[in-house]
Amino acid sequence: MTQEEDQVTSSETFCDAAHVWELDQDVADLGRVRRWTETTLANLHQDELVEVMLVVNELVSNVYDHARFPARVRLRRTASPCLVTVAVEDADPSSKPVLQPVSPTSVRSRGLVIVDQLSKQWGVVKRAMGKSVWAMIPCPLTR
Repeated sequence: MTQEEDQVTSSETFCDAAHVWELDQDVADLGRVRRWTETTLANLHQDELVEVMLVVNELVSNVYDHARFPARVRLRRTASPCLVTVAVEDADPSSKPVLQPVSPTSVRSRGLVIVDQLSKQWGVVKRAMGKSVWAMIPCPLTR
């Protein structure tokens, strides 16, 4: 479920967080981001961790495919209710992700479908120098 841009003033509203990874322009950094996410959120239940890692992977992949650098990932976990917020910021204000229907024969364009299915809420926030795409993933099973 997306939230419109005009309802949000800043991605910091969602992810003023704590854990930040500055993305390297080399796509090989994606593997390092996955390992960092796994380490940062090690206390999540395995099923929830996998869901968060999928969302991180899709949002970061979109930066490599469609956006401009510099870019960063922010992770924030709140306890009550248990939510993990992922925000991926980039320097491209023009490429706004749009959820579109996907054909069963499509090879690409499933990333936002995955983000939409796994997230309680997601959206895009315009920033002074780009945008932030964020998603909130529930984590009720946390150990």
